[in-house]
Amino acid sequence: MSFATSPADLPGRDAILSRTGLAFIEDMIAGRLPQPPIGRTLGFAPVEAARGRVVFEGAAGFDAMNPMGGVHGGWYGAILDSCMGCAVMTELERGELYTTLEFKVNIARALPLDLAVRATGLVQHKGRTTAVAMGELRGIADGRVYATGSTTCLVMRPE
Repeated sequence: MSFATSPADLPGRDAILSRTGLAFIEDMIAGRLPQPPIGRTLGFAPVEAARGRVVFEGAAGFDAMNPMGGVHGGWYGAILDSCMGCAVMTELERGELYTTLEFKVNIARALPLDLAVRATGLVQHKGRTTAVAMGELRGIADGRVYATGSTTCLVMRPE
C-alpha cells in the first residue's frame, strides 16, 4: 500500500474527474493511485469498495491518544468520515466530485489502543446535489460497536 508523501503525489483533478468514483476508490485500494497521507498518519486505509459501500480498517495507536490516555474523539471521526465519504464517492459518475457538508459521530464505548477495527460506510441516498451516508465502527476480533456516524455530502460537477 502506497501513501502520498507530498502534495505532488496526490492524484490530480484530471485523475479524479476522468474516473467514476468507484473506479477511483478501487484504484487506491489496488495501489494504482496513492492513498491519502491522513491514512498513514492516523493508521487506517480502505480495504473494500462496492457501489454505495466502502470499508476501512485500522487501529488507533499511541499518537491518537488524548491527554487522559484514551483514543481522541477525532480519530473516531476521521475514520468514519473517511468510510462514509468514500462510500458516497463510489456513487459518483465521471466528472463529479463531493465534499462533506456535515458529519456526526456517536461514540458508544472507549476504543482500546491498537485494537483492529473495521469502519463501514453505506450510502442511504445519492441525489443530484446531495448524498447521505451512515457509518459503523466495529472491532474486528470482538465484533463490538465502538461508534456510529452519519454524513451529508455536497455533490459537485465542476465546469
